[in-house]
Amino acid sequence: MSVRKTKHEMPSQSPKERVKNFKEVPLGYSKEIAIEEAKRCLQCKNKPCMKGCPVEIDIPGFINCIAKGDFEKAADVIKAKNSLPAISGRVCPYENQCEGECTLKKIGEPVAIGRLERFIADYEREKGMKIPKKTKSNGKKVAVVGAGPAGLTCAGDLAKMGYSITIFEALHAPGGVLMYGIPEFRLPKKIVEAEVDYITKLGVEIKYDVIVGKTITVEELMHDYDAVFIGTGAGLPQWLNIPGENLDGVYSANEFLTRVNLMKAYEFPKYDTPIRIGRRVVTIGAGNVAMDCARTALRLGAKESFIIYRRTKEEAPARKEEVRHAEEEGIKFFFLDAPTRFFGDERGMVNGMEYIQMKLGEPDESGRRRPIPIPKSESIMQIDTAVVAIGQSPNPLIPKTVKGLEIGKHGNIITDDDGRTSIPGLFAGGDISTGAATVILAMGAGKRASRAIDEYLKKKTS
Repeated sequence: MSVRKTKHEMPSQSPKERVKNFKEVPLGYSKEIAIEEAKRCLQCKNKPCMKGCPVEIDIPGFINCIAKGDFEKAADVIKAKNSLPAISGRVCPYENQCEGECTLKKIGEPVAIGRLERFIADYEREKGMKIPKKTKSNGKKVAVVGAGPAGLTCAGDLAKMGYSITIFEALHAPGGVLMYGIPEFRLPKKIVEAEVDYITKLGVEIKYDVIVGKTITVEELMHDYDAVFIGTGAGLPQWLNIPGENLDGVYSANEFLTRVNLMKAYEFPKYDTPIRIGRRVVTIGAGNVAMDCARTALRLGAKESFIIYRRTKEEAPARKEEVRHAEEEGIKFFFLDAPTRFFGDERGMVNGMEYIQMKLGEPDESGRRRPIPIPKSESIMQIDTAVVAIGQSPNPLIPKTVKGLEIGKHGNIITDDDGRTSIPGLFAGGDISTGAATVILAMGAGKRASRAIDEYLKKKTS
């Protein structure tokens, strides 16, 4: 029997419709489409797709269940390894992870693993999530700092092992970057809330408005708990360090997206969160965060939204799907250009940006060709708002306040592959140790750390 060489298309809002709202862009597979897509899977015995999954899901196993129409069993297979499938099914760069290893790539497109994971997660949520029986308590307590993807994954896995888990979250809501950083049209907040609710029903307690390093110290947590996991992410914005960057109307991506998402500026005037847009918005950078900012600006009323990036489209770190969605929505790209300064009016509001053309030289430490300015190629663009989305650094609060903790040159906590730090009993994972990366890699780090914590505490008591 011949195998279909292309994925089944994902139903989506049309570009003309979606730029006017914050509703989710992809609409999800129907049951019929999901079954047909699942039947494309070759059920390889060596399961190459699993090599690309940081959270170790039995991918052929759950896809086989879908092909048979047994959606509940498919959910059980996924949940055995991943407590946040509706999130990872939406934001995981699966084309570079599990789908990147799919055997079908040799003849066409891989199985749509991410879309199938999302389908099952949504199916289970709509039917009502099954909560596994609580594991008998082993009498040990673990503190988790940060309710982002790494912390939630670590907490959920440890709870299933019988540990008493308390998450300490600095914000008033859970999810970390899932809540403040990813727009509603890409990851609806009700999805995050439902996934977090599942984690709490496993027995995990979350304490909000607790800034570890200020409200309470890591040393105090280590005194009160048997082990501590740090998953505070990469919340420190990086800047261009060019003239005019301190003008009003020049945002970091962190501030811009936090105002829109966590502070709900996207629901104005129901939530009166101040955010300036104007007619022309420029976003600097070409990662997923930059795409989120540029697309958000359109939905907030910008007439024109630009992305400026110092390399070419081929070097852009954003997922191809996100770039395609941005292009469909009318985002205008300026490749091989870089800002050199911002201009402002008499009130200190940004109203212009000078930028220079670039050419690519030899590869730098990132493996991409280094951008080099072309002399006397400057141009000026009139703008009303600028968003700097060139990356984030690890949150510096804990690394700077814990004595004896080994820190990297970029402010990250040094760990081994399983999250062990230089201090026995203190573990870390996700962006706080790697620098800004993906949600699924943070989840994988939380999973590995949970096993290391379990091993540490068992040895400690044996």
